[in-house]
Amino acid sequence: MVVVFATSSDIEASVVMALLDSHGIDSIRASGNTQGIWPMTVSALGEIRVAVADSAAEDARRIIDSHRQDVGARVVRLRDEFDDLQTRIDYRFRDRGLLEHALTHKSRAAEDASGGVADNESLEFLGDAVLGLVVADALFHQYPTYDEGQKSKIKAAVVSTQSLARHAEQLRLGEHLILGRGEEKTGGRFKQALLADAYEALIAAIYLDGGLEAAEAFLRRELKDALDEGSAQTYARDHKSALQERLQALGRPLPEYRVSGEAGPDHRKTFTVEVIVGGEVLGAATGRAKKEAEQEAAREALSRLAATPNSQFPTPDE
Repeated sequence: MVVVFATSSDIEASVVMALLDSHGIDSIRASGNTQGIWPMTVSALGEIRVAVADSAAEDARRIIDSHRQDVGARVVRLRDEFDDLQTRIDYRFRDRGLLEHALTHKSRAAEDASGGVADNESLEFLGDAVLGLVVADALFHQYPTYDEGQKSKIKAAVVSTQSLARHAEQLRLGEHLILGRGEEKTGGRFKQALLADAYEALIAAIYLDGGLEAAEAFLRRELKDALDEGSAQTYARDHKSALQERLQALGRPLPEYRVSGEAGPDHRKTFTVEVIVGGEVLGAATGRAKKEAEQEAAREALSRLAATPNSQFPTPDE
């Protein structure tokens, strides 16, 4: 066997092997045994080599050279498949293998028999820690008069799965996820949990490639609006707690929340929630998350209670 192509990128190796296969040339893939303390990228695990039979080597090299700009059914430069994404995140990776690693789901790693593909779970863990640090630091300086409870509520909203998934969607991160066949078929590119996880892994990849300063700059750009809205929106009031306190003061039963409807595909589902007190529907609202809809339904219920003669407590907007 003769090595005709070498790369640190699993994507490049897969593209080249598919290209050779489409021309009737069988190939195999082998990873080197380079050792490293932090096996977090394909390159750290060793160079991936694509080899073919001696008799097919010349044709294989010719095919690869002639298709470096136009591979298979889609146009792609072998080393620039993430170029658009790097433009959108406004960060250029020195080690592009880190970005590839961040976008590799465990379903893809499980399908690779060579063992040379690492999934993004360890990066996700690190990214969560970096995200928490940057957001906590931002809240500490941006809201110096807020107590711990206030800042914690803002942070919880900013780093929630729904919030991170929305940021991932804005970056079109789903288009670049490296998924296994099964996850691809079940709509993995649109699943909020996968998008949020990949977003955290991306944060870690930027941190490892450019340091905390680069990761913080990325997050400050991404989360600016959410952080700015913290005081006015996230902590504006906990309507559910306020409703419970109001009902207790009025001697009425505690509220119950019921999902009365769902709409939309799994990756863009909305929920309609009703808040019921003593068998009466006091409020109803729709949101992308059940908790979001519950808060809005509670706010509506509070408004209705405020209009009754025996209401003695101000509404959240007063």
